[in-house]
Amino acid sequence: MSKQKIRVLIVDDSAVVRQTLSEVLSSDPEIEIMATAGDPFVAADRIADQVPDVITLDIEMPRMDGLTFLKKLMIQHPIPVVICSSLADEGAQSTIRALEYGAVEIIAKPRLGAKQFLEDSRSVICDAVKAAAGARLLPLTPSRTVEPKLTADAILSPATHAMAETTEKVVVIGASTGGTEALKSVLEAFPADTPGIVIVQHMPELFTRAFANRLDSLCAITVKEAETDDTVIRGRALIAPGNHHLLLKRSGARYFVEIKDGPLVCRHRPSVDVLFRSAARYAGQNAVGVILTGMGDDGARGMLEMKHAGATTIAQDEATCVVFGMPKEAIKLGGVDKVLPLRSITNAILTYAR
Repeated sequence: MSKQKIRVLIVDDSAVVRQTLSEVLSSDPEIEIMATAGDPFVAADRIADQVPDVITLDIEMPRMDGLTFLKKLMIQHPIPVVICSSLADEGAQSTIRALEYGAVEIIAKPRLGAKQFLEDSRSVICDAVKAAAGARLLPLTPSRTVEPKLTADAILSPATHAMAETTEKVVVIGASTGGTEALKSVLEAFPADTPGIVIVQHMPELFTRAFANRLDSLCAITVKEAETDDTVIRGRALIAPGNHHLLLKRSGARYFVEIKDGPLVCRHRPSVDVLFRSAARYAGQNAVGVILTGMGDDGARGMLEMKHAGATTIAQDEATCVVFGMPKEAIKLGGVDKVLPLRSITNAILTYAR
């Protein structure tokens, strides 16, 4: 008996985008287009006739914007939603808000007429829909308000002989589908003097900056999109920019990051494996590695290398993952020391990083 295909409803006000996405998704034998809709009102009619497994949703549309539709949908009839948004700063801000409202993935809206873009993005778009189809929709948690944060310099520990010998801990975190909210949960609970953090979250270019800025407004630590030669210091988290790999490096007692182009690794750029392998090489036993919710196996081999290098490794458990893919693969390879629910991961990181 053949496997049932993933039924997708495409919601976008552009007929060309609807057609393009239909062609891209239909090229995957596991996906079929249930219907398309030019706005949320038409989409509501389509859902009344037949419930899709996944919805791809534009943000800016006539009659009702995508954010309003998403909020109504998640209250009345929760369905996994993949946001299909343009690469613009304003769109990026709205898209981050959509993730907080319950969307599970982001894909960049296809650049019309760019054949190479479609070829390069085909696997990314199809993988996003497949990940969403298997996602567990979790209840949303309200964001907390934080006091104005100190500057990073204000919370740096004085230089010591131990620091010169590079015993300062570094935390590296990898996440994919469902990771934006998981990262928010972990990072919001960190105190201002938390050891330096380096993060890879699978997300398209430009959206990572809006995501970092959003987290920065919610957390006691500083959060920013990483730039080459940024120092990894206490009280700051650096997030890989979309479409670029992020490596941890070391010079003497100083940890810093490097942004690199290069091929997709484990079907991703940035890749968690790239970050974790660099942490194994340059931080070794001073590193704490964390792998969160996500589809696929990116990060599994890198986490195993970290463990062999003496690092402490943590995976999110199945019950609290939106998609138990990446943690599951890391556990299967034997690269994980502790498997913990999301709510316990922050304290575990702080314990191991002492």
